[in-house]
Amino acid sequence: MQENGMKNTMVNAVVAGFVLLVILLIIIPLPTPLIDVMLIVNISLSVLILLTTIYAKDALDFSAFPTVLLLSTLLRIALNISTTRQILGNNGDAGEVIRTFGQFVIGGDFVVGIIIFLIILVVQFMVITRGSERVSEVAARFTLDAMPGKQMAIDADLNTGLIDEQEAKDRRKNIQRQADFYGAMDGASKFVKGDATAGLIITIINIVGGIIIGLVMGEIPLEDVFEIYILATVGDGLCSQLPALMISTGTGIIVTRAASEMGMGQELSKQMFNTPAVMFVTAIMLGVISLIPGMPVLTVLLIGFAFAAMGMALRRAEQKLAAEPEEEDHAEVTAAEKRRPENVTTLLQVDPIELEFGYGIIPLVDVSQGGDLLDRVVMIRRQCALDMGIIVPVIRLRDNIQLNTNEYVIKIKGVEVARGEVMADHFLALNSGSAMGKIQGIETVEPTFGLPALWISSAEREKAELMGYTTIDPPSVIATHLTEVVKRHSFELLGRQQVQTLIDNIRKTQPALVDEVLPKLFSLGELQRVLANLLREGISIRDMVTILETLGDYGTLTRDTDLLTEYVRQNLRRAITRRFVPDGKAHVITLDPSLEQAIAERVKQTEHGSYVAMEPDRAQRMLLSLKTSIERMTGLGITPVVLTSPGIRKHFKRLTEQLVPDLTVLSYNELEQSVEIYSDGIVNL
Repeated sequence: MQENGMKNTMVNAVVAGFVLLVILLIIIPLPTPLIDVMLIVNISLSVLILLTTIYAKDALDFSAFPTVLLLSTLLRIALNISTTRQILGNNGDAGEVIRTFGQFVIGGDFVVGIIIFLIILVVQFMVITRGSERVSEVAARFTLDAMPGKQMAIDADLNTGLIDEQEAKDRRKNIQRQADFYGAMDGASKFVKGDATAGLIITIINIVGGIIIGLVMGEIPLEDVFEIYILATVGDGLCSQLPALMISTGTGIIVTRAASEMGMGQELSKQMFNTPAVMFVTAIMLGVISLIPGMPVLTVLLIGFAFAAMGMALRRAEQKLAAEPEEEDHAEVTAAEKRRPENVTTLLQVDPIELEFGYGIIPLVDVSQGGDLLDRVVMIRRQCALDMGIIVPVIRLRDNIQLNTNEYVIKIKGVEVARGEVMADHFLALNSGSAMGKIQGIETVEPTFGLPALWISSAEREKAELMGYTTIDPPSVIATHLTEVVKRHSFELLGRQQVQTLIDNIRKTQPALVDEVLPKLFSLGELQRVLANLLREGISIRDMVTILETLGDYGTLTRDTDLLTEYVRQNLRRAITRRFVPDGKAHVITLDPSLEQAIAERVKQTEHGSYVAMEPDRAQRMLLSLKTSIERMTGLGITPVVLTSPGIRKHFKRLTEQLVPDLTVLSYNELEQSVEIYSDGIVNL
């Protein structure tokens, strides 16, 4: 790792030195041999950049291109200044490279040479540079405009289980990188345009300046002036414009490249030369062109035959590929196997959580229609992780034409556990007790908590809020209902795989604790049962460190998961107090001492756990007394909480589960000492 750090430092130092050297080239005169070296280096770098853009499969494979574009432009400008200094100050002698390029282009005819050079400038400036600049602008704009849609698509894939959290994170990072890249390219493309403009101006300066210097100051004959300075100017221009042309071409390639699994050459050959019909039509068209008088018939026909041969080769390849699967099917697959379903295992899969809805709710889910229910479902998973410490499995959303138009169903492991109905274009108005007056609406029942409510139109919403009603939009109604169902059934959704994920997360920071408890003291299944017991009664398992430490302390004394759960609850007293007694004042229902003694005497131990063997008439009297106390507290607007001694808490909870499933039963050891306890009722026999 230290070696990599030193390597990165050296690379950064080389780049910094290169930038400083380029800046110095603008100021310090260079000898002609060194100019030759720098010109060859410039051409080599341009070839390297062009080939890198051609072989890149995605624009982000060369994400440093905007910076490279700036540095290469700066290098060419510095070399242009150095060569101009030599051309005008050294009688047109700017080195062997420039002289060779000039002689090659001019070829003994100054007029033709200058025209060819001007054509190169026009192609560079008017076609490639301007096109690359425009493509960069459009790509930047469309990339930024598409970012919100791409983000929502990632959230939708994450919610439906097509990708996991890490892949979603990587995709979001790539989207941000794309936006940064195309935004930088939009600005960097201006360097290409400016470089082409500067090259044209420098060429004019070299020609005009050379003529003036040769005729006026050097007293050189006119013919020699043209031969010396135009030769050097054309050579210098070609030395700068050739790399610029390659860089401009690379710019156009990199901003027009779509993401692909293959290089540009493979992609072009696959897409342009992979259709036999296209090859045949091209050959026919060339045959027609050969009939035009004056055309080189032999050349046109040879090219046409080449296209026809390519088409025949492609046709044979297609026929061969089409024949192979048929032969395999005939030889290996019997008629009975063909009638057999391909794969029935997918039919056996049961989704942990499903939300099915009628077609009237589809607009709430469809992002293109402004629906945000998918985003809310993602937030449900995050909220449950924060509130309950659980990893909620993927929630499947699907439409069901068998449901009513505005109806939805929530399923746990393929079985319906809740059902509701919403009106997509209305709002749910709830009277929390402080509403003044009545409002017109469709009477209904709030699906989550069963409270009376009204469906009101959008026009009535503001009026209802002014009157003291709480208004909720349909996506919030569904999301709230789904959240409560997930929390209520969280103990069913907690599988061994989720527990293993929680343990792996704790192991990163507490490896010694995890190694002590698992698997030395407890198996993964035993830990799962303890966590499920906590979730069953609404206790968060987010503090896994405290839970594991408690199991480590008492694991050598007992393996009874119910008893271990009670020990864990006592060590989670702070969290339990904040959960059920947030204001520090507990209005509770207590048990008569004789009832606690009766329950304790009737506890029976078996190999499968413990239970209370209470007589039916006594149990009936106890439940009736409990029901009376609960109704009294509920009438006063107080959420009932039963407080018992630690030894019988779990037994009393089991006795009352059939009558009051959501009743909160706590022991004295599960509340902090600072809590003020007020007894508002007593349960007796």
